[in-house]
Amino acid sequence: MFKKNKIPHTYVIIFYIVILAAVATWFVPGGQYVKEINSETGKEQVVYETVKIDGEDVLQPKFEYVESNPQTWQIFAAMFKGFEKQAGIIVFILMVGGAFWIMNQSKAIDVGIFAFLNFTKKLEKVSFLKAIGVNNIVLTMIMIMFSIFGAVFGMSEETIAFIVILVPLAISMGYDSITGVAIVFVAAGLGFAGAILNPFTIGIAQGIAGLPLFSGIEYRIVTWLIINFVGITYILWYANRVKKNPKKSVVYETDIYWRERAGNETEQVKYHTPKSAWFVFAFILVSLVLFSYNYQETILKIGKSEFTAPMIPIATFFFAIFSFFSLRKSVHFFILNLLAFTIIFLIIGVMGYGWYIMKIATLFLAMGLLTGVAMNYNPNEITKHFLDGAKDIMSAALVVGLAGGIVIILQDGKIIDTILHSLAEGMKGFGKIASIGIMYVIQTIINIVIPSGSAKAAITMPIMAPFSDYIGISRQATVVAFQFGDGFTNMITPTSGVLIGVLGVAKIPYDKWVKWITPFMIILIILGFLLLIPTVTMDLNGF
Repeated sequence: MFKKNKIPHTYVIIFYIVILAAVATWFVPGGQYVKEINSETGKEQVVYETVKIDGEDVLQPKFEYVESNPQTWQIFAAMFKGFEKQAGIIVFILMVGGAFWIMNQSKAIDVGIFAFLNFTKKLEKVSFLKAIGVNNIVLTMIMIMFSIFGAVFGMSEETIAFIVILVPLAISMGYDSITGVAIVFVAAGLGFAGAILNPFTIGIAQGIAGLPLFSGIEYRIVTWLIINFVGITYILWYANRVKKNPKKSVVYETDIYWRERAGNETEQVKYHTPKSAWFVFAFILVSLVLFSYNYQETILKIGKSEFTAPMIPIATFFFAIFSFFSLRKSVHFFILNLLAFTIIFLIIGVMGYGWYIMKIATLFLAMGLLTGVAMNYNPNEITKHFLDGAKDIMSAALVVGLAGGIVIILQDGKIIDTILHSLAEGMKGFGKIASIGIMYVIQTIINIVIPSGSAKAAITMPIMAPFSDYIGISRQATVVAFQFGDGFTNMITPTSGVLIGVLGVAKIPYDKWVKWITPFMIILIILGFLLLIPTVTMDLNGF
């Protein structure tokens, strides 16, 4: 008897894609965009050449065909190179995973979830809120918050850290791990796709296209509202469907890990406040006072706008007050307070000081270590808990490295630029609606191969912007096509280290995720095309 065929493991699926990419290097002609070293910055940049389009001189990236480099045994080295390429995200995952495991051992998150669920039950006594659904309100508010983060400063990698918190919360509320991922990662993805002030996508794309920075914001706000309305409605529909019948979840069987963790008897937690917690409070407070002295004013940047405010002193003041009262209640509430202010300082750091994953990982590591000290764990216990967390999340780090190998194979095979160039050249000779649709499709396809929005903007916009002049489409419409094409498929492409990292932390197999998100992705892609039509048929401000 033959065993019934099973869906391949996530690692297997990604390795198949690596092999497919290697096979493509044998048939796709080699090509590259010509690059040179900038004498002023010392960095490599694309060389531009003047091309005649409809009698006008326009600048485009210089492309040339070269001999391809067919990949064979290199598929086995792809994982190593993928680890090098995605090293930042991999280390981020391990550090955050270890830090949160220390916090998990303290049972503070369990206490917080238990208190939150009791609070929502009290709200259900209000007839108006009960009619709407308290849980629906909670999920919606969480999604709107993360969507704003995605739309304003391009939150992406940072969502990995929140999965550890909100997946258990979703499970405790009667949902599944996919709901937990959706209210964080997907919500940020919706905001990223409907970007309003994202400097990493809109800012770069408009700058290359020669447009005023963040111009056309009125229509982008409209698209953000529509995308989020559709997206949040879909996620709430799914979440309530799972809540009514948990077995309808595509991850019902794999969620046993989270259900067992949620089944802990939180009521049995011993509420207490050791002296070590007061010591941690004093240490953090002194440190924050010193930071407040050195960084009295913070310039917060939101898109092109910026304003100055004493953010660190204000945050320090409220940390002192809330920490004092939480310590009088229990160390568990102090740790929850520490988590809340870690997130607050994360936002200040990202928006005010341009923090990226290295500093964010450092912030969470400090949070984890201080949590251990507050719980009066000795150094060996803290180390053990950290290593247990890193071990638990190691599979996520491994799959991120493997997924990074896909792009490595295409780059080393010298076909990634050929694919991009061929897609751009194939757009000629169509009407406005068809042309903007093809631009959108091309950007969507390219995003599956190059998930980096800033890199894709630097390569594609110099081609798309002048070409849009030639066919009578505004450059602003081209930017919106780039924006949508860059945003939606980040939530499904296996080349996205962030997606693979999120799924690894949430213990969701990639095939299960694809099964869930494919219908949603189709809806979003169609919606994106419909939202592009007004950009070429209506007189919009900035277009």
